Amino acid sequence: MKHNDKPPSADVRNLYKTIDKTPLGDVRWQSFSVRYNGERPETDVPPWMDQDFDEFDYQPYREFSTNGDERLSHHNRFSLGFMSGDWAWDQADIISEDPESHGSTFVPVVLGSDKTTVSVATGNNEYYPLYASIGNVRNNVRCAHCDAVSIIGFLAIPKTTKEHTTGNVKFRKFRWQLFHCSLSNILKTLRPGITKYEVARFGDNHFHCVIYGLGLYIADYEEQVLLTCIVCSWCPRCLSSRINLDELAGWRCCHHTDALVEEGTLDVLWDEYGIVGDLVPFTNDFARADIHKLITSDIFHQLIKGTFKDHLVDWVEKYLYQTHSKKEAEHIMDDIDRRIAAVPAFTGLRRFPQGQGFKQWTGDDSKALMKVYLSAIEGYIPLEMVRTFRAFLEFCYLVQCNTITEKTLEQIQEALDCFHRYREIFETTGVVSTFSLPRQHSLQHYILLIRLFGAPKGLCSSITEAKHIKAIKEPWRRSSQYKVLGQMLITNQRLDKLAASRVDFTQRKMLDGTCLSAAALAVVTALAVELSIPQFPNLLRHFLFSQLNPDDARDPSKVSLAHCPKYDEKINVFNSACSRFFALSDLSGIGGMRCEYIRACPIWRNEHPRYDCVFINTNPALDGMRVVRWFNTIGDSPDEDTGMWMVQPAHNANNSPHISIIHINSIYRAAHLIPVYGTRPISPQHQHHHTYDIFCTFYVNKYADHHAFEITF
Repeated sequence: MKHNDKPPSADVRNLYKTIDKTPLGDVRWQSFSVRYNGERPETDVPPWMDQDFDEFDYQPYREFSTNGDERLSHHNRFSLGFMSGDWAWDQADIISEDPESHGSTFVPVVLGSDKTTVSVATGNNEYYPLYASIGNVRNNVRCAHCDAVSIIGFLAIPKTTKEHTTGNVKFRKFRWQLFHCSLSNILKTLRPGITKYEVARFGDNHFHCVIYGLGLYIADYEEQVLLTCIVCSWCPRCLSSRINLDELAGWRCCHHTDALVEEGTLDVLWDEYGIVGDLVPFTNDFARADIHKLITSDIFHQLIKGTFKDHLVDWVEKYLYQTHSKKEAEHIMDDIDRRIAAVPAFTGLRRFPQGQGFKQWTGDDSKALMKVYLSAIEGYIPLEMVRTFRAFLEFCYLVQCNTITEKTLEQIQEALDCFHRYREIFETTGVVSTFSLPRQHSLQHYILLIRLFGAPKGLCSSITEAKHIKAIKEPWRRSSQYKVLGQMLITNQRLDKLAASRVDFTQRKMLDGTCLSAAALAVVTALAVELSIPQFPNLLRHFLFSQLNPDDARDPSKVSLAHCPKYDEKINVFNSACSRFFALSDLSGIGGMRCEYIRACPIWRNEHPRYDCVFINTNPALDGMRVVRWFNTIGDSPDEDTGMWMVQPAHNANNSPHISIIHINSIYRAAHLIPVYGTRPISPQHQHHHTYDIFCTFYVNKYADHHAFEITF
């Protein structure tokens, strides 16, 4: 804005009025009330019985790969987004049985709810949000948080006095049925469009005939139990007994459940089948909907927070205290914490300066711990336990790939078999007495669910968790803390308007901009002193020779300096570089491009130096150079126990570090190295920025992110 120009808005109120008048993204909130209408006692009627509870790709496809003259077959099929799965394909077959639906676009509605209670009480109510997306959106769009998931409602959680809460079965079932009735009422506008097409305008401004359908429901295990009307500790998808969930059993379906409810008693249904027989799921009100078939895998709660953090990590701690004295076990736990704290910094990797010993764990904490925990516990637990973690981590990273082929499914099954085989060590050592745990049991269903619904990465509760921050927590903090719900609804409505306006402005090319960068200047001799590399001038001359003579087959380092050009001018010095690469399996933009900063800073955050490690490509094509110190691999294959490559610093014949200058365009991306700690405890005074200088052997951390897992084999 130029000097003395008037701002576009005079004040905050004027800005809000402008946003509120924006027609783009304008969807009004509606509300309805629900009241108990069942049997009532003649006297001493519980308060909750008298209260009102307020609620506020165009077609399925299959993708294959071809190898030479190889025919397209099931064995070279790709699993990508939701619409590439068998479920969407089967739904299209059912819809096509009606001739009037031919040519229509199938739009499955994906739902999700986060049961985090929000303190927005009006009366005695608390709410938790209901989210919706559509299955036509590709996983990369949903993972990029580009408003592909929207909040569509706040569900009520009825409360009453403690007198009528404790052990009150009737009140508990009322709350469960209220949940299903609320969902059915919120989604009732979809019912006509499920059986007969409706005309809708899409984002490309073209009109299409649309057939709706209820798609997946994203939820953690507790809400899956509520959705499927089953007893806790049972599986929502199969009939395996809660006593032994690993035994093979048939699949649950609404027809089988209805038949059992008609023939059996409530006690038999509860004890033998794990069914709450007097609850009716909301999907019974919608055509082509079976709640048992719409429950999907949940990577976040089943794998990361459930199996990894709540099970395996706790089991390791229990094993250490069971095997060693309390004092010795505490000493080992402290050293594991120091190992975790000693992990070098890496772009996008959360650090644990005090180890893992803190009380309030978030999902991001568990994700970060997964990437560094394996090497930290090696040496303190049996090899079978180490291999249990390796198999589990490989399973996690394989199922989170953006593209899953039949070969990937075979690798997933192999990792799952190894996990089940190696985890027996926890039972034989007396750490656990049973593996009949619903979250671990869910791993058995992943391959089937991938075939049905495609790659599961974009259909995980971490998507709704991230949306929860923007739609609930931040609006709550911005509110006046008085009658908060109305303010939160207005905030979300304004955010939707701004998001829609941004898309419109982008299409009109109103948001094009530029950015600036700066660099320091240094001369060759001064730079050699700063880097503590006396041979830097000679390395630079050899590098320039290789650039000026690309067809020379000789090793540049062997060429006489007399034939190498001299350079004594100033050099632009950058302490960081931005690497962009295709990484669909990680959080990235819609196109799958990920931006990663690689740093070489003598002083990082005014505290200590930071020099990142990198993967190197060949055949550079752009200008620029970088000074690197090389590492050599140890052996011809990854370590058998951890599955990670081992490397050590490379040295010349005179035992000096192997340092060279490379073309900056030969840098592929950052690499993360974790020390091979061995059996010696780490000093309490050790700092993570000293790790690369102190240790001699490292693991190439393929668990740093999903792209590293894919390229580091």
